[in-house]
Amino acid sequence: MPQPPRDPYLLTPGPLTTSASVKAAMLHDWGSRDREFIATNRRLRERLVALAGTEDTHVCVPLQGSGTFVVEATVGTLVPADGRLLVLVNGAYGRRIARMCEYYGRAHTILETSEDLPNDPSAVDQALARDESITHVAVVHCETTSGILNPVEAIATVTASHRRELIIDAMSAFGAIALDARKAPFAALTASSNKCLQGVPGMGFAIIRKATLEGCEGNAPSLSLDLYDQWKAMEANAQWRFTPPTHVIVAFHQALDEHEQEGGVSGRGARYRRNCEILMHGMREMGFVSLLPDELQAPIILTFHMPADPKFNFKHFYDRLNRRGFVIYPGKLTVADSFRIGCIGDLGETEMRAALAAIGKTIDEMGVTHCGPKPSETVTA
Repeated sequence: MPQPPRDPYLLTPGPLTTSASVKAAMLHDWGSRDREFIATNRRLRERLVALAGTEDTHVCVPLQGSGTFVVEATVGTLVPADGRLLVLVNGAYGRRIARMCEYYGRAHTILETSEDLPNDPSAVDQALARDESITHVAVVHCETTSGILNPVEAIATVTASHRRELIIDAMSAFGAIALDARKAPFAALTASSNKCLQGVPGMGFAIIRKATLEGCEGNAPSLSLDLYDQWKAMEANAQWRFTPPTHVIVAFHQALDEHEQEGGVSGRGARYRRNCEILMHGMREMGFVSLLPDELQAPIILTFHMPADPKFNFKHFYDRLNRRGFVIYPGKLTVADSFRIGCIGDLGETEMRAALAAIGKTIDEMGVTHCGPKPSETVTA
């Protein structure tokens, strides 16, 4: 009997390719009030706080939904109605935080740089000195619109010097890119069960300074997204307020086991960096041009300019790669026409080289002979 085709490799910023053992962890059912499930949930929260290096100061508050749910919940819970959030923007995810503020009626100021430039700590310093009404700052650690890594430690230092609170969207970095809370003090850090921790989608979490969270009662304009209420409920009985994503949680616990076995943040990050190097070298050899210089590139997702060759059609390119078992992402840039290839998930050197071979065959089939962009479209950081 022929074997069924394998699942495609997901070269995206998420959802991601997961291990067989993470998938297998979801083959059972749990009651949300079962003793074993409650113990797993408690261990999960403890492990995530330890992973952030904040065991003595912060608590982990998990939440159902995608990463965006918990970012919105954090903004709504931490920023009071009379507060003001300084939102650092250099891509779609910073802009999304600003949009959350609009929905909630929270005062906010946008400090924007181009999508191919990192956030500027000196500009943050000036903005905080100029406007005393700003109570909080929000920054995206790795902005997957482009794949750029923002200088979170420097921004944290500036924010702390002005005695303001920092919210870090670490969705695409946590678990693979080191973030030392002693060097980057934060009020809250948000991430999710998939991305660099290689669980399945369906649960986000916020790691919040306990002293900060204790003063947040009544801030949230949403019942479901009230992290203060979620935290108080879990502290009281170790249970979720509403039906928890049981399968996601147990799979996530397995994924954290595998993260630890790989060597934690340093081990996971090393594999991703190798994946990034292989992809970048191979794509450049074929003539593709990356958006970012290497010094700004995070080993998470790579952005390439669309080829100027008239025979290149992204939809055809995407579909042909998909049929070969590789899923990539379209671009989200406003500064250039682009596409993205991720290098995270349960993938390594073998899969990266196979992806490059598939890309090479695909552009040959399409008759593409020039993979570089028009000179006028190249953005130089």
